Amino acid sequence: MLSVALRTLRTRWVTFVGSFVALSLGVALLAVMGLALASSLDAPERQPERFAAAPVVVRGQDTLSVRTPIGDRTQKLVHPRAVPEATVGRLRELGTVVADRSFAVRAAKGPGDLVGHPWSTAAFAPYAIDAGRAPRAADEVVVTGDWARPGQRVETDRGTVTVVGTATPRRSGTDTPHPSGPTTPHPSGPTTPHTSAPTTPHTFENALFYTDARAAELSPRSTQLVVKAAAADVRAAVQGQGLQVLTGTDRRLADADPDRDSEALTAMNALFGTAGGVTAFVSVFVVASTFAFAVAQRRREFGLLRTAGATPGQVRRMVFAEALMVGVTASAAGCALGAYGAPKLAAWMVDGGLAPAWFTIGDFTWPYHVAFWTGLLVALLGVIAASWRAGRTGPTQALREASVDTEAMTWGRSLFGAGLLLTATVTLGLALFSDPGELLHRKTYVSRPMLLITAIALLAPVLVGPLTRLIAWLPAQLPGAGGMLVRENAAAGIRRTAAVAAPVLVTVALAGSLLGATATLNEAKATETREQTVASFVVTPAGGGGFDAATVKRFEAVEGAEVSATSSSAVYVLEDGVALVRSEARAADAGPLARTVRLPLAAGKVSDLDDDSIIVNEEWEKHTVGQRVDVWLGDGTKKSLRIAAVMTTGTGNNGAYVTPANAPGATVDRVDVALAEGADPATVAAALTRAGGHVFTKDQWVQASYPETNRTTRYGFILVLGIALLYTGISLANTMVMATSDRVRDLAVLRLAGATRWQVLAMVAGEALMVVAVGGVLGLLVAALNLAGLWSALGLLSVRSPVRLPWAELGATVGSCAVLAMVCSLAPAALAMRRRAGELAGMHE
Repeated sequence: MLSVALRTLRTRWVTFVGSFVALSLGVALLAVMGLALASSLDAPERQPERFAAAPVVVRGQDTLSVRTPIGDRTQKLVHPRAVPEATVGRLRELGTVVADRSFAVRAAKGPGDLVGHPWSTAAFAPYAIDAGRAPRAADEVVVTGDWARPGQRVETDRGTVTVVGTATPRRSGTDTPHPSGPTTPHPSGPTTPHTSAPTTPHTFENALFYTDARAAELSPRSTQLVVKAAAADVRAAVQGQGLQVLTGTDRRLADADPDRDSEALTAMNALFGTAGGVTAFVSVFVVASTFAFAVAQRRREFGLLRTAGATPGQVRRMVFAEALMVGVTASAAGCALGAYGAPKLAAWMVDGGLAPAWFTIGDFTWPYHVAFWTGLLVALLGVIAASWRAGRTGPTQALREASVDTEAMTWGRSLFGAGLLLTATVTLGLALFSDPGELLHRKTYVSRPMLLITAIALLAPVLVGPLTRLIAWLPAQLPGAGGMLVRENAAAGIRRTAAVAAPVLVTVALAGSLLGATATLNEAKATETREQTVASFVVTPAGGGGFDAATVKRFEAVEGAEVSATSSSAVYVLEDGVALVRSEARAADAGPLARTVRLPLAAGKVSDLDDDSIIVNEEWEKHTVGQRVDVWLGDGTKKSLRIAAVMTTGTGNNGAYVTPANAPGATVDRVDVALAEGADPATVAAALTRAGGHVFTKDQWVQASYPETNRTTRYGFILVLGIALLYTGISLANTMVMATSDRVRDLAVLRLAGATRWQVLAMVAGEALMVVAVGGVLGLLVAALNLAGLWSALGLLSVRSPVRLPWAELGATVGSCAVLAMVCSLAPAALAMRRRAGELAGMHE
């Protein structure tokens, strides 16, 4: 049977070329992802940046550790504690102590991510002045970069300053900074928008240095300091106080956002993991569909083999041998293609800011092994059902069988299709009943569509007939026989129609489900913001960070304005006695909060919030008004608070609310302003602008805060949908060429019956368009079912928001499939009809 399989591959190469290309590309993608994952796991240790020349850095307590029955649980504190004054005094006995301070600064015509520091800390990067001198007066600064020169006066949100010196920017040897400025989380709505510009590539910060005294005025609170003393002496001085003593590469923990490398790598791994799963899924789908169609085309061939004495086992082994040879060669080609593509993808990830600047592809072999053997396994798995069907072909049955598909649905296909559909339905119902919030998570709405796609694809032969007749009903009523032939040919060739529609179904369903889910969730979050914002104006810091006390007092002094100043914080709660959970929180006074924000309360009243209470949401283990709950505040202080009110869960942004007394260290970063009766909006807005800050009207705030899909998620979806569309193209091209080549005699009969060349080509094009329409409708059905589940989950979470289908993307996807299907069906048909009709009619006799 091996020799027969080899001859079959040689003579029927068109049948197998699609599977070869699909498998080789799948293996290439798996190799690329494996190489990227292996390289990310072998990441170099991050080096210190701001404190590369500092001898010892002492940080205040910045982690919360809680003992549980199964071990200690830790969380990063949102407001690290300052080093106690008594400890600072002891450290000064050991050597010079320099307090570090960092605060956001907004400068006219300056970089959007300026950060201020005291000049004495510049030596620890180290920064060197390349022009001018060090600052000596409160209104003097040194800047990094070339955006300002010595002698220039610069207006900032911290006052007008004179640039007296410039310093050479320090380049990061291991990373590119975040592509966008910081955001301030708001548990009752969207993040506070800022207009920060990106930092210069490979520069870890754009700094503005003040005198030490002025920096202390602008940022009184310091949570870390540099000590010029022996590390052993420093550790002895702070022993038992929960402080961190950082030396060597550990000094990187004192830099801003020291975890950005690991966060970027985690996001990148999730992206490639998702793409790898989709690649494997679609590869099996395409290969199985192609082999199933090939086996259906070769029924007479298998019947002849059975008549010649071949046993069912021999026929199955022959089909397996064909898949084995295709799998081996395609996997080898895919590994070679992956080795070429991995470095290019790594460079693209770095250029797009999705990976650290140091990220490159290392020298690993195991990803090739994984990709090769996975590709071979995919080829063999894809042919299992087809080989079983081939072995069941009887010696005479196939020779008698007509071209009409009378048994397109086998009992196995029906069983698995119905089982998967039932599984998808039951799991959705259980999720809606037990934890609807789980359906809003990215890993859930990315993976769930695949279950439903597989179920509908398996059941497609049952759906294709009625759907084909429905779609072709109107064309069939037109004058002439073209529409009727299109309908009957598609309905008669159910296997062919299902095989061509399947890849279109996959792509349309994935595009509709993934893009529709993110659009629907974004709209739901915007709806929450719109409903919760009662204030006429929302004021945010112009340069990020927060407002100082003097600025807040200026807001409160504006005539006709009722001001609610809120701060971003967090609280920590131990759930089930073993899980230390962090919940985002806002700190606000109850009276002003009730007048400017409409919280989605399920029980209780906002006015009951005081220093002894907290407002929680229904996700909390304890969420009954009047209950007391033990929490740890943002600085790690433990406190027992009474539940004053309970909010609905929503999309997950409804965190908690406390008073400013229970948010030590939090800085006001948002001011909601309601208008007093009779106040003039324009006058109030002008006064708020003069007081300092970026003033939004309610409508502007909702528009500016409309959530955007995370950039990593967006790139991941583009990659996933690109893979699906690529495989769809391969499968469509292969299946349409196979199907049209197999119908050469049918086309010739039409020509002999009097049909012109253009009429036959028009019929072929009509069939291609109709089959793509069938796949598009089935894909849209899958997307609609998935989004209906998401919409139901939002409703159960008390969020009323419409479903958003990405019609433009779906139209582009279906249009691309239609063009490809027409080209791949018309080209072989046109080539075939170059022969005489009589010759073509006798070719397959």
